[in-house]
Amino acid sequence: MPKLRVYDSKEEAAAAAAEFILGKLDEALQDARRATLAVSGGSTPKLMFEAMARREFEWPKLQLFFVDERPVPPGHPESNFSMADAALCQPVGLEAEQVHRIQGELEPPVAAERYADDLVEAFGLDEEAAPRFDVLHLGIGDDAHTASLFPGEPLILDRSGLVGSVYTSVKKSYRVSLLPKVLLNAANTVFLVTGADKAKSLKAVLEGQQDFLAYPAQLVDRQAENVVWFVDTAAVAELDR
Repeated sequence: MPKLRVYDSKEEAAAAAAEFILGKLDEALQDARRATLAVSGGSTPKLMFEAMARREFEWPKLQLFFVDERPVPPGHPESNFSMADAALCQPVGLEAEQVHRIQGELEPPVAAERYADDLVEAFGLDEEAAPRFDVLHLGIGDDAHTASLFPGEPLILDRSGLVGSVYTSVKKSYRVSLLPKVLLNAANTVFLVTGADKAKSLKAVLEGQQDFLAYPAQLVDRQAENVVWFVDTAAVAELDR
């Protein structure tokens, strides 16, 4: 299975990622009564969610989680939950109990604690365990961040917590994010990355010298299992391969 899958357009990359994710979720349902998916926000995932919504799947058996969230309430234009809700949850008819959102309207430390509690309950976790998503969807920023783990963030080195409240000086705001203990434990990880603005960071992640604090997405790419990248030609323009 090729780790890097390149498509001519962001629409094609998003559609291919959607098909792959649903295929892996179908596989999970062969051995379980539910399938678990954690998703990220952004403009490119919206295309992916829309493509997923057009496909057949046993949607009542899906449990949907979120990788990170901004400090905004539901309905806000920057809410990751609201984008996914409009593009995927509502079109396929997910019930409220199937969707595990991060409560961005709360103070970030409180939201992080409550989301961690939700993960523990939803997965029936023991004290030291981490949830194991059937599929984890991620993207990267033009600074090579992933989830809401930005360059220099000390929690990149954390292996004990499930969810953290992180401050990004670039965005000058707090976010709530899954931490490496969770990000590295997924059964399958799908990166969806498109656009020329991601070319430099994609090269750093895939071909640069290993430095997780400088290029946080390297952590997942190099230490998680079953990582697949869906990218467009613009995003791979600077790769040597």
